[in-house]
Amino acid sequence: MRIFKTKGFARFAKSERIPDRTLVDAVERTRRGLVDADLGGGVIKQRLARQGQGKSGGFWSIVLFRRGSMAIFAYGFAKSGRENIEQGELKAFRKLAQEMLALDDKSLAAAIRNGTITEIICHEEEISQ
Repeated sequence: MRIFKTKGFARFAKSERIPDRTLVDAVERTRRGLVDADLGGGVIKQRLARQGQGKSGGFWSIVLFRRGSMAIFAYGFAKSGRENIEQGELKAFRKLAQEMLALDDKSLAAAIRNGTITEIICHEEEISQ
Protein backbone atom coordinates (compact mmCIF):
# COMPACT_ATOMS: atom_id res chain seq x y z
CA MET A 1 0.00 0.00 0.00
CA ARG A 2 1.43 3.36 -1.01
CA ILE A 3 0.75 6.48 1.04
CA PHE A 4 1.12 10.04 -0.24
CA LYS A 5 0.39 13.59 0.87
CA THR A 6 -0.32 16.53 -1.37
CA LYS A 7 1.84 19.62 -1.23
CA GLY A 8 -0.92 21.51 0.60
CA PHE A 9 -1.48 18.74 3.11
CA ALA A 10 2.27 18.46 3.71
CA ARG A 11 2.35 22.19 4.63
CA PHE A 12 -0.62 21.71 6.97
CA ALA A 13 0.96 18.64 8.63
CA LYS A 14 4.26 20.45 9.09
CA SER A 15 2.63 23.54 10.61
CA GLU A 16 0.54 21.40 12.99
CA ARG A 17 3.47 19.06 13.77
CA ILE A 18 1.66 15.94 12.55
CA PRO A 19 4.30 13.26 12.00
CA ASP A 20 4.16 10.78 9.12
CA ARG A 21 3.76 8.00 11.70
CA THR A 22 0.32 9.45 12.58
CA LEU A 23 -0.66 9.33 8.90
CA VAL A 24 0.53 5.73 8.57
CA ASP A 25 -1.52 4.83 11.66
CA ALA A 26 -4.62 6.48 10.13
CA VAL A 27 -4.21 4.45 6.94
CA GLU A 28 -3.76 1.27 8.96
CA ARG A 29 -7.05 1.98 10.79
CA THR A 30 -8.73 2.59 7.43
CA ARG A 31 -7.32 -0.63 6.00
CA ARG A 32 -8.88 -2.52 8.93
CA GLY A 33 -12.26 -0.92 8.16
CA LEU A 34 -12.16 1.72 10.92
CA VAL A 35 -13.20 4.68 8.79
CA ASP A 36 -14.57 7.75 10.54
CA ALA A 37 -16.65 8.78 7.51
CA ASP A 38 -16.90 7.32 4.00
CA LEU A 39 -17.83 10.29 1.83
CA GLY A 40 -18.12 8.23 -1.35
CA GLY A 41 -16.21 8.30 -4.60
CA GLY A 42 -12.91 7.26 -3.00
CA VAL A 43 -13.02 10.05 -0.40
CA ILE A 44 -12.91 9.37 3.32
CA LYS A 45 -12.66 11.56 6.41
CA GLN A 46 -10.30 10.24 9.07
CA ARG A 47 -9.40 11.67 12.48
CA LEU A 48 -5.78 12.43 13.34
CA ALA A 49 -4.57 12.82 16.90
CA ARG A 50 -2.86 16.00 18.00
CA GLN A 51 0.68 15.12 19.09
CA GLY A 52 0.70 14.23 22.78
CA GLN A 53 -3.11 14.21 22.93
CA GLY A 54 -6.00 12.10 21.72
CA LYS A 55 -8.06 12.28 18.55
CA SER A 56 -10.94 14.20 20.17
CA GLY A 57 -8.98 17.47 20.18
CA GLY A 58 -7.14 16.73 16.97
CA PHE A 59 -7.66 17.13 13.27
CA TRP A 60 -9.78 15.87 10.41
CA SER A 61 -8.08 14.68 7.26
CA ILE A 62 -9.61 14.18 3.84
CA VAL A 63 -8.01 11.11 2.29
CA LEU A 64 -8.34 9.84 -1.26
CA PHE A 65 -8.39 6.09 -0.74
CA ARG A 66 -8.32 2.98 -2.89
CA ARG A 67 -8.33 -0.20 -0.80
CA GLY A 68 -5.16 -2.25 -1.11
CA SER A 69 -3.51 0.24 -3.40
CA MET A 70 -3.02 3.80 -2.20
CA ALA A 71 -4.02 6.59 0.15
CA ILE A 72 -3.46 10.27 -0.58
CA PHE A 73 -3.84 12.80 2.23
CA ALA A 74 -5.39 15.73 0.39
CA TYR A 75 -6.67 18.17 3.02
CA GLY A 76 -6.56 18.67 6.77
CA PHE A 77 -8.19 20.96 9.29
CA ALA A 78 -8.49 21.36 13.04
CA LYS A 79 -11.67 19.89 14.47
CA SER A 80 -12.04 22.97 16.65
CA GLY A 81 -11.95 25.29 13.64
CA ARG A 82 -14.39 23.57 11.34
CA GLU A 83 -16.84 20.70 11.63
CA ASN A 84 -17.05 19.52 8.04
CA ILE A 85 -16.39 20.30 4.40
CA GLU A 86 -19.03 21.85 2.16
CA GLN A 87 -20.85 20.05 -0.67
CA GLY A 88 -18.89 21.91 -3.35
CA GLU A 89 -15.63 20.89 -1.70
CA LEU A 90 -16.78 17.27 -1.49
CA LYS A 91 -17.61 17.28 -5.20
CA ALA A 92 -14.12 18.64 -5.97
CA PHE A 93 -12.47 16.01 -3.74
CA ARG A 94 -14.43 13.23 -5.48
CA LYS A 95 -13.25 14.49 -8.85
CA LEU A 96 -9.67 14.72 -7.55
CA ALA A 97 -9.95 11.16 -6.18
CA GLN A 98 -11.12 9.90 -9.56
CA GLU A 99 -8.08 11.47 -11.23
CA MET A 100 -5.40 10.80 -8.60
CA LEU A 101 -6.38 7.22 -7.76
CA ALA A 102 -6.20 6.32 -11.47
CA LEU A 103 -2.56 7.39 -11.84
CA ASP A 104 -0.13 4.67 -12.87
CA ASP A 105 3.40 4.30 -11.46
CA LYS A 106 4.92 6.49 -14.19
CA SER A 107 2.44 9.31 -13.51
CA LEU A 108 2.92 9.01 -9.75
CA ALA A 109 6.70 9.26 -10.23
CA ALA A 110 6.21 12.41 -12.31
CA ALA A 111 3.95 13.94 -9.63
CA ILE A 112 6.59 13.19 -7.00
CA ARG A 113 9.33 14.75 -9.15
CA ASN A 114 7.36 17.95 -9.73
CA GLY A 115 6.43 18.26 -6.04
CA THR A 116 2.67 17.78 -6.39
CA ILE A 117 2.78 14.85 -3.96
CA THR A 118 5.25 13.34 -1.51
CA GLU A 119 5.39 9.64 -0.75
CA ILE A 120 5.41 8.58 2.88
CA ILE A 121 7.90 5.77 3.18
CA CYS A 122 6.92 3.08 5.65
CA HIS A 123 7.94 -0.51 6.11
CA GLU A 124 5.68 -2.98 4.36
CA GLU A 125 4.85 -4.74 7.62
CA GLU A 126 3.46 -1.45 8.96
CA ILE A 127 0.76 -1.33 6.27
CA SER A 128 -0.34 -4.71 4.98
CA GLN A 129 -2.11 -4.96 1.69
